[in-house]
Amino acid sequence: MALTPVHAALPADLKAWLRQHADALDDGSLDAAELLPRLAAADVLRHGVPVAQGGLPGTDIGDAIETIAQLAELSVAGAFVAWSQRVFIEYLLRSPNAGLADAWLGPLLQGGQAGATALSNAMKFLSGIESLQIAAREAGDAWALDGQMPWVTNLRPQGFLVAAAVAAPDGTPAVVALPHDIAGLERSADLPLLALQSTNTAALALRDVRIGPEWLIHSDARQYLPQARPAFAGMQCGLSIGLARGALRAALEAGQGQASRGILGQPLQALGAQLDALTAGLIEGVRSGSFVAQPWRLFEIRIALAEAAQQAVQLELQASGGGAYLRQAGSGFARRWREAAFLPIVTPSLVQLKTELAKRQARLAAEAAG
Repeated sequence: MALTPVHAALPADLKAWLRQHADALDDGSLDAAELLPRLAAADVLRHGVPVAQGGLPGTDIGDAIETIAQLAELSVAGAFVAWSQRVFIEYLLRSPNAGLADAWLGPLLQGGQAGATALSNAMKFLSGIESLQIAAREAGDAWALDGQMPWVTNLRPQGFLVAAAVAAPDGTPAVVALPHDIAGLERSADLPLLALQSTNTAALALRDVRIGPEWLIHSDARQYLPQARPAFAGMQCGLSIGLARGALRAALEAGQGQASRGILGQPLQALGAQLDALTAGLIEGVRSGSFVAQPWRLFEIRIALAEAAQQAVQLELQASGGGAYLRQAGSGFARRWREAAFLPIVTPSLVQLKTELAKRQARLAAEAAG
């Protein structure tokens, strides 16, 4: 069972640090300020970024996905912060606002500035699930923004940029960037999460926030986000891939490898093969660009990977037996159990994706009947 495709590899010192601090990153006992600089120093944010803009040569979006997966195998909290940072970088790479990218790509890649993506509302808006939560009105040469973002990760108090969808004065959904110190932007205390606590996850409120065109990522989210979605969701799938690998590896190692030779051997082998196939299909679809025109294929893979991660954690529990339920001995399992509970709800949630797929099936059925 090939659990780790040969692509980008994490530096040994980062892997050792994540192994040592995975539980602390999950329960919040480690200062979240330590995480992003370590990720940046290990160059994990540079995979798939053009060399001319600070990226690593010979890497593409597939390597970026693989990097997130390798981080998630050790710590989903660490991978989630890396995902947020790398997705924000991707937004700037795809933005027609070259000045914004030129100004901020360096600090983002170096980890001096955090990048937060608050576009879950936009994704739901595009699917017709909810209205935009931030409205813009004309204010001279600027826009004045009012609204809220109830759940945003990587809002590093030392400095962050957040990507948000806003309803422009003419009603068009636009995507903007907001710096942490802009007047009228208020950050809450960190949210009391069940897990992934050292991720600087908080809420934002906007009251008369004034921005000029220099902060515009794209003037039409309906055009921009479908193009950016494969990278957004593809790298997000790395969370499921890595967690599934970690749980399968733990299951195989449980009881000196007895699980792989006993009744669990076949389910472990089958799930490992399924995981490899899903990962290969994901990376191929994102690399080729086919998910732009066929987003439902990406949705199906995202659902299958989240479910594979949950199945892998169940197999780890069965392989480990009662030992996994002991607080000290089972800390790694307990963390992976909580991490697996996060995967269905991170936007786009499994409910949202299944809703989209059901709508597509209904349209196809109606067309066939007509």
